[in-house]
Amino acid sequence: MKDTKREVLSEHSAGDIFERLRTGAPIRLNDSEYFRINEVVGKTMKISQQLNNASDIDQVRHYLGEIIGTAIEESTTVFTPFYTNFGRFIKIGKNVFINHACSFLDMGGITIEDEVLIGPRVNLVTENHPLDKNDRRALMTKPIIIKQRAWIGAGATILPGVTIGENAVVAAGAVVSKDVPGNTVVGGVPARMIKSI
Repeated sequence: MKDTKREVLSEHSAGDIFERLRTGAPIRLNDSEYFRINEVVGKTMKISQQLNNASDIDQVRHYLGEIIGTAIEESTTVFTPFYTNFGRFIKIGKNVFINHACSFLDMGGITIEDEVLIGPRVNLVTENHPLDKNDRRALMTKPIIIKQRAWIGAGATILPGVTIGENAVVAAGAVVSKDVPGNTVVGGVPARMIKSI
């Protein structure tokens, strides 16, 4: 009896699947709530078709707002195509510019603060998998935060758990696996500091 109670308490205290995604707890395909992720993904896929067929910036803002669940500021511009697998955990500030063909995998949470510039074909990836071959299908997440006035160059990839500091610049093609201090330029694979601004 005690073991059963402990299991129930443990399952309850773990929170719902969306809370667990945001905390980085491993999510496995046999999770009893995994269907809820699939429901959001299905909805996002449908709206993404409308988003990527939009004929003007206002329509793009409208459909992207539907995907992320909050209105996009009029000062923010997003060029299509734009790709996200989930969308629910994206936050976009004011006066943000996101260029063509960016891909945001946001199950761990993506926060883009005001006045950020994001070049074409940038990948923001908050999702990862364990190295253990027997558990590799499990999903583990960490958030990405891009602070005010940062600039992410064309084709850069930002990996899970990275914060890009205020005014920082990520050079084109960089792969960023560690936090970037504010007022610096980083580049390369893996990205290293090039200089201070």
